[in-house]
Amino acid sequence: MKAQKTALTQGFIRCHDCGCLSKQAGKNRLCRLCGGRLHPRLPNSFQRTAALLLSAFCLYIPANIFPIMTITSLGVGEPHTIIGGIMALINGNMVPIALLVLVASILVPLLKLLGISLLLLNIHYRWQGRAKKWTILYRIIAFVGRWSMLDIFMISILVSLVDMGGVAQVIAGPAATAFAAVVVLTMFAAKNFDPRLLWDNQR
Repeated sequence: MKAQKTALTQGFIRCHDCGCLSKQAGKNRLCRLCGGRLHPRLPNSFQRTAALLLSAFCLYIPANIFPIMTITSLGVGEPHTIIGGIMALINGNMVPIALLVLVASILVPLLKLLGISLLLLNIHYRWQGRAKKWTILYRIIAFVGRWSMLDIFMISILVSLVDMGGVAQVIAGPAATAFAAVVVLTMFAAKNFDPRLLWDNQR
């Protein structure tokens, strides 16, 4: 594959703050427009993304095992995991809502974790070719990340609306905290990942 001419190969660095291209000069590189620190690539991008991803993987298990909310009716509490809640919605003939919860709470976070893992493996093993497709994958991961909070948003609404003392009440479970942490960690992982590293692997 013929090497492509990039700003970095031509001796230029793009400022992360204002986007200005500046010529590389010495170690203490500052943007000539805004004075910000210049880096050819985000410092420790791979290490930070890997650490955040590993933490998200560790929290993904308790997020799906422990109850995400407990519905109390007449003093009797019934805890629900994410899967249990989906099954309850299906049994209640609310299949569209169950599919929405399945996609937002199970598939999207899992696919994000696997997608970021593939991006890191791409950089670590220096896979050649298809850098454009890998970049598109990164853009999709960065875009859909915000929609993973739909389940937490729904629980927060239920907790605030359904509060009738001993008659009926919705209490957020420990899985809600773990799930929210998974979403936030994957968002930070995508933010810290530098997609330009994908193109550095190309010959």
